[in-house]
Amino acid sequence: MKRAKATSIDEYIAQFPAEVQARLEAIRTTIRRAAPQARERISYGIPTFSQCGNIVHFAAYEHHIGFYPGASGVKRFAKDLASYASAKGSVQLPLDRPVPLTLIGRIARLRVAENVAKYATPDAQPKKAKKKKTARKG
Repeated sequence: MKRAKATSIDEYIAQFPAEVQARLEAIRTTIRRAAPQARERISYGIPTFSQCGNIVHFAAYEHHIGFYPGASGVKRFAKDLASYASAKGSVQLPLDRPVPLTLIGRIARLRVAENVAKYATPDAQPKKAKKKKTARKG
């Protein structure tokens, strides 16, 4: 089923059946608690939390919820994620199993810490725009 392009996480979640909406909202709330300073937005057409870069994304599908913490999130929690289908930077959370909210919170906290540490290094600081020299009159 083709879904409308959402412009907010609220719009995205509203497109799904009530049972899936409840799971998505639980994930959203868990991430919000783990990353209270993160910005919510839609990126790549799916819900995204960002703070000093993307933290995590998530998306609903027919039989699972895709959770995208990036390669470091999957690698760091590989043992905890062993019972889920996963790839380098993604995890499939089946709709017929409870959502591992505690684990999602731990992963989100790790990703925030990684992003903040990366941003805090001098090489990662945003570059300042150079001022244009203007000719003086007079």
